[in-house]
Amino acid sequence: MGLLSKKDTKLITDPFADNNPITIQVLGICSALAITAELKASIVMSISVLFVLGVGNVVISLMRNIIPSKIRIIVQLIVVATLVIIVDLVLKAFAYELSKTLGAFIGLIITNCIIMGRFEAFALGNGPWRSFLDGIGNAVGYGVILIIVGFFRELLGAGTLLGIPVLGDPIEKTGLYAYGYENNGFMIMPPMALILVGLIIWVQRSRNKALIEEH
Repeated sequence: MGLLSKKDTKLITDPFADNNPITIQVLGICSALAITAELKASIVMSISVLFVLGVGNVVISLMRNIIPSKIRIIVQLIVVATLVIIVDLVLKAFAYELSKTLGAFIGLIITNCIIMGRFEAFALGNGPWRSFLDGIGNAVGYGVILIIVGFFRELLGAGTLLGIPVLGDPIEKTGLYAYGYENNGFMIMPPMALILVGLIIWVQRSRNKALIEEH
């Protein structure tokens, strides 16, 4: 028997498409709107949520039999807040400029609906291994959407990727700019993130008619 059973594999693969936390469950939209103007910020936020949700799910699962039901939300908030503080300190130590760019949005991971939802819906009722897989799957599904949106917003809005010019120099009029191309400033405005997420939802549901019937 392999390391992952069919059910375990589904925990990782489902959030990529049929049960994506952003496009299907419509959770975590705030960060998709706020930090995806730059691809680097999208990647860092995705990795941060991956760490917090993966580790947090395991911790909650290990504690599930000793957490009094009346204070379970408080315990969950303490766990996620501790993990977010760790992420924030690591960013300040190794990527200070980026930590300033993300600012309060890292702290808002504490109240991310995806994380609290997975704690409640899965980690409290399953073992550590399956909870870990569920956390990784949902975090990656969330991160993929952020990275796709960040890729197109930065590319079309600023002509760069990870801060590196890829379409030419708009001042020197090289590359595509020599042919009259202009950056679309609307792409780096928050409403465009919502439009891009909407387009992703439209494409996804067009390819899977069952999602239209279910949702």
